[in-house]
Amino acid sequence: MSFAVIETGGKQYKVSASNILKVEKLNIQKGKKVEFKKVLLLNDDKTTEIGNPIISGAIVEGLLLENIRDKKILVFKKRRRQNSRKKYGHRQPLSKIQITKILSKNGKVISEIKENKSKLSTELKSDKKLSPKKEKTVEKTTEKKKVLKTKSKK
Repeated sequence: MSFAVIETGGKQYKVSASNILKVEKLNIQKGKKVEFKKVLLLNDDKTTEIGNPIISGAIVEGLLLENIRDKKILVFKKRRRQNSRKKYGHRQPLSKIQITKILSKNGKVISEIKENKSKLSTELKSDKKLSPKKEKTVEKTTEKKKVLKTKSKK
């Protein structure tokens, strides 16, 4: 199992092909390709390469699935005996990224995701999923009405 350690947004992430991770928000549109050039460590099944501090030429490629906001964090400040309280919330903006390729410093592909098995195709086609669900709920309600009508006739 090959993997890499990358740095983005001041944090380090251990990633492998087909991983989906949430990182600090990147100013890129949905569906665009992302390249991480700060690769700290590369590992394929046979060798491990450690950067000093980074491996120059190594790249990790990904696809931006969507820009989201994290769950709300409540911040509450109170100064005792001063009748002073302050409460507010914060939602951190994040980017959801799927890792597609890991390339070594000489351009050799260490690991790659197969396009037809990837989750990104299902993520990007979410509009088609909504219409069948609506049809199913309509069918269920009509079936219940039929059942109620048959009970009232007896």
